Amino acid sequence: MSAVEQLTPPPAVAEPGPRRWRRVTGRMGLGGLLGIGGLLALVVVSAAGRFLTDPPQPDIEAIAQGPSGEHPLGTDFTGRDNLHLVVRGGWDMLELAFVAGFLMSAIALTAGLLGAYVGGAVDRIVVSFIDLWLTVPRFVLLLVIASLFPVSSTVALAALIAVFEWPYLARQIRAQALSLRRREYVEAARLLQLRGGHIMLRYLIPAIGPFVVISTIQAMNTAIYQQVGLAFFGLVPLEDNWGVLFSVAYSQNALYLPAAAWSLLVPVAAICLLQFCLVLASRSLEELFDPRLRGAR
Repeated sequence: MSAVEQLTPPPAVAEPGPRRWRRVTGRMGLGGLLGIGGLLALVVVSAAGRFLTDPPQPDIEAIAQGPSGEHPLGTDFTGRDNLHLVVRGGWDMLELAFVAGFLMSAIALTAGLLGAYVGGAVDRIVVSFIDLWLTVPRFVLLLVIASLFPVSSTVALAALIAVFEWPYLARQIRAQALSLRRREYVEAARLLQLRGGHIMLRYLIPAIGPFVVISTIQAMNTAIYQQVGLAFFGLVPLEDNWGVLFSVAYSQNALYLPAAAWSLLVPVAAICLLQFCLVLASRSLEELFDPRLRGAR
C-alpha cells in the first residue's frame, strides 16, 4: 500500500438508496426541500412557458388592468397578460443565472487552484491580478461595455457577468486550497511526484467541491442582481425577461398607477421568489456538508 493510500481517509460504506435518500433529505430540513423544490418547479414552469406556449398578444381593450378572472395578475401597458409574460420570462432569467454561476465558479476554481497549488511567482501573479481586479468599479465598467457592445444573447450576457464577478470566489477557493495543500495525503502525493493535475482532480477538487457548489448558488444570485441592474438601465435587449419586464413597467410609470402597478410587482415578486429559493438551497446544502452548522441551530 502506497503512502498516499495510507494517509487518504477510507471511503464511506455505501448505504442503500432509499435509506441514504431519507438521510440526506432529513439533514436538509424543510427549508432546503422547499428551496430545491421551488427551483425545480420554476425550471419546469419556465420551460413549459417558453417552449410550449406562444408569446402573449397585445390587447388594446385590456391595457394596464388589475387582476380579473381573465387576467389573474393583470395586464401590462400593451394589454398583454402579466401571468403569461412572467411564465415565459423565467427561462431567460434561469438560464442566465445557471450559466453565469457555472462560468464564474469555473474561472474562480481555475485561478484559485492554480495559484494555491503552484505557488511562488504564479501565486503572486494570480493574487496581484485578483487584488487589482477587485479595485475596479466592475458594475460601472460592465455598464460601459454593455452600452458600447449590446448583448443580445443570454449566454453572452452570462459570460460577460462571470468575467467581472469571479475574483471574490477565487480568493475564497485559493484560501481553501492553501489549507488543503498542507494536509498529509497531499504532501505525500507531492513527495511521490504524482502529476499536479492528478493531485488536483483526485484530492483538492473533491475536498472543496461542496464549497464550490454552495458558492455557485450564491454566484447565481449575484448574476441576477447584475442582470436586473443592466435591464433597469435599458442595456439588455432581451425579450420576456423578468428584469426587462420590470424595467419596461417602471419606464411606463406603472409605479404611479394602481392598476398598472401589477405589471411592476409581478416580475419583482418572481425575482424575489427565485432568490429566496436559491438562498434556502444554499443554506441547506451548507448545513448538509458541514455537520457543525446543524449542531449550532
